[in-house]
Amino acid sequence: MRALQLLADRELHLVDIPDPPPPGEGEAQIAIRAVALNHIDVWGWRGMAFAKRTLPLTVGAEAVGEVTATGPGVTALRPGQRVVPYGGMTCGTCRACREGRDNLCENVAGVRGFHADGFAQALVNVPARLLVPVPDGVATEDAACAGITFSTVQHMLFDNAGLQAGEVVLVHAAGSGIGTAAVRMAKAIGCTVIGTVGDEWKATKARELGCDHVVNYNVDRFESVCRRVTGKRGVDVVFEHVGAATWAASLLSLRMGGRLVTCGSTSGVSAETNLMMLFQRQLRLIGSFGARRENIAQSLDKMAAGIRPVLDTVLPLDRFGEGLHRLESRNVFGKIVVTL
Repeated sequence: MRALQLLADRELHLVDIPDPPPPGEGEAQIAIRAVALNHIDVWGWRGMAFAKRTLPLTVGAEAVGEVTATGPGVTALRPGQRVVPYGGMTCGTCRACREGRDNLCENVAGVRGFHADGFAQALVNVPARLLVPVPDGVATEDAACAGITFSTVQHMLFDNAGLQAGEVVLVHAAGSGIGTAAVRMAKAIGCTVIGTVGDEWKATKARELGCDHVVNYNVDRFESVCRRVTGKRGVDVVFEHVGAATWAASLLSLRMGGRLVTCGSTSGVSAETNLMMLFQRQLRLIGSFGARRENIAQSLDKMAAGIRPVLDTVLPLDRFGEGLHRLESRNVFGKIVVTL
């Protein structure tokens, strides 16, 4: 079968590898239909794997597939059913896993496509407990964005930040995959959205997407816009994933008792925090990593209800590398999806 493998840093090749064996106890075999690209793919491609891994490595951390066969003991899935695999290699037995807090697994073995073989291959065996059915009416390319992108945003905004209807939210990098998803989810419940972008063409698209206010951070200070828009009160929630470059100004953008939720540090992992401002203004800083399996199901339900991901481009598998280059250069608005 075909698989896209990383042979060395920045060296991807489409190769033929043996088909997987029939699914074992508790497993299902799925035919991968589409893979969505994420920054974790760029990090792995660059060689920024923060754990031991062995090359060659099949890439692809976020995907959608179709069940082709099930192993003994699997009764909840049927051949032909579309599913989204959970990319975290969780144990399923620790307390966090039993309580449905998959992204806090105490014995996680890594992330597919980053630490171990991923989904950019024709067939793959996956524990059935890690597969989430796709509702009817959700396009396959859209469903490919549920496993990481939509579920990460769902976990950030609603599990962690507790976003409520009518609140004001600052969404950083509003043209990114998770940024566009955050805008659409927040607007769907009646929030006012302030989006930041780094280019004027992205500003135009962000307004079309639904941002009530758009700030080009290379031209204006977003914290000043947030204060002005809210009558000096500040925003209720900051959706942060940029890191050091926006950290201090993000805190300044918050109202008294406001919440900042972060899942990334693209511009740097270390930033100074004004502790007096933190406690005097009673701000809440919330770290968020990945998502729970339930968040994938919630995301797919939102897609079925009409909250669709923004797709920048759909590419064939042999152009996966082109998608990584575009993602690395930030020449993208929304998601890049690769079909198999």
